[in-house]
Amino acid sequence: MKVNKDDVIKIAHLARLELREEKIQDMQDSINKVLDWMEALNAVDTSSVEPLVHMTPALNHFREDQAKAMLDRQKALNLGPNTNESYFKVPQVIE
Repeated sequence: MKVNKDDVIKIAHLARLELREEKIQDMQDSINKVLDWMEALNAVDTSSVEPLVHMTPALNHFREDQAKAMLDRQKALNLGPNTNESYFKVPQVIE
């Protein structure tokens, strides 16, 4: 399957890309190279290959969730430069 100039323009429009006229041919060549590579991969016999769930046999080993002593609210507020009795004060970001 080969893409033509009109296909490239349509793909660029769908991807919300603005391509200059002189770049359309380069993009067409790049897309066609990818499609040629995919055709080569499709020609490989993978009928005896098991599907993979993970690329390596290593698995995540999660630790048990344990409660720990938390930082007291007042101690945390004392660390801030500008606070009131309950919150950190920050500059307004929305007018």
